[in-house]
Amino acid sequence: MPDSDLAPYWNTNVARHPGILRAVPEGCRDALDVGCGDGLLARKLAVRAERVTGVDNSPEMIASAREQAAGRPGLDFVAGDFLTADLPAPGYDFICSVSAVHQMDFTPALARMRDLLRPGGVLVVVGLARERSVGDWAAMVAAAPVVRTAKLLRRASFPPGMPFISPHMSYGEVRAEARRVLPGVRYRRHVLRRYSLTWQAP
Repeated sequence: MPDSDLAPYWNTNVARHPGILRAVPEGCRDALDVGCGDGLLARKLAVRAERVTGVDNSPEMIASAREQAAGRPGLDFVAGDFLTADLPAPGYDFICSVSAVHQMDFTPALARMRDLLRPGGVLVVVGLARERSVGDWAAMVAAAPVVRTAKLLRRASFPPGMPFISPHMSYGEVRAEARRVLPGVRYRRHVLRRYSLTWQAP
């Protein structure tokens, strides 16, 4: 099934999905989507992985995810706190998280994702951070017209009931802590006010 068939809406989170899907390793057996929301990305991952688990602490979002995935094999959704959810370790060849890690305790969340990966597994985190330095603010101002235009042209929208919490860590703090927890991690800053972390388990 083409990815476009699984995209009933567009927003700045969905804009990162193609890059995440390209990072899924060949022969992926088990994938985990942390903070899966209504399960849109998990449903896309199911095209590339044998089994996909989505976890989210919002009962409303999990209910929506289960409803939209009804009848599709290889998809499972867990309602609960990612830091304490019953998940196998190491149990995944691919783990991703989009705009969710800033709603958790960042370091323990990143460390648990790391520990849940099988050897050679790939982790991709797309997150939000707070502008704090002069460079951060300059980048935000420069990107603002692109962000506004993209949202207008694509008619940006989010699933009803999706919770939103503002980030408290700066981009610099995220980069430094990620490099400490995930040695060798690749950090990138993206135009649509997102950063990404890509890491492969040894």
